[in-house]
Amino acid sequence: MNTLLWFIMLIINFIAIMTAYRLWGKIGLFIWIPISVIAANIQVVKTVEIFGFIATLGNIVYATSFLVTDILNENYGKKEASKAVWMGFFSLISMTVLMQLALLFIPDESDFTQSSLKTIFGLMPRIAIGSLTAYLISQTHDVWAYNRIKAKWPEKKFIWLRNNASTMVSQLLDSIVFTFIAFFGQFEFPVLIEIALTTYIFKWIVAAFDTPFLYLAKEWKDKGKVC
Repeated sequence: MNTLLWFIMLIINFIAIMTAYRLWGKIGLFIWIPISVIAANIQVVKTVEIFGFIATLGNIVYATSFLVTDILNENYGKKEASKAVWMGFFSLISMTVLMQLALLFIPDESDFTQSSLKTIFGLMPRIAIGSLTAYLISQTHDVWAYNRIKAKWPEKKFIWLRNNASTMVSQLLDSIVFTFIAFFGQFEFPVLIEIALTTYIFKWIVAAFDTPFLYLAKEWKDKGKVC
């Protein structure tokens, strides 16, 4: 069941990104960055078994942020891709601060959500530190690497190369940094290693599947179908 849901979530993410891009162009891509960062940092507190491996749930929606920055880099340049990275950084900090303040409010006797909010967002500061660190390192590297590869092989036929090559290393950095900051002490070391490796594998699968959508985004931009 989890495997089927994983693929359904993957498809929904791609459809949402491309719909936003087709409707609102570059702004639609900027909109997706906060969505992906915030949703991923909520989903990541849930561990699931997929394909027989233990992994965090937020790997799909988070991995799609790399597709968005790659589209921005390909169609609008490094400056716009970097802008999106900092939008994601700002949105994650804002969410963390706001939710920590929300937890400080004394709930009314009729309230039934405080314990659930504590369960989800009580870990958020540590997860946020791990996510912010991993996010900045990996996304900055991805934007830089994509741009360097594009400068060397600018032809449209090499989009697959710059997309996958830049993302492969970036997501490895992201998985290792985030897992050990966010979950060290929460899980035994072998489980940490398994989470880091499987999370990386799942993110890389997402990157491989998103390549056609990057070509489609390039075609839309070249034909003037998006602004």
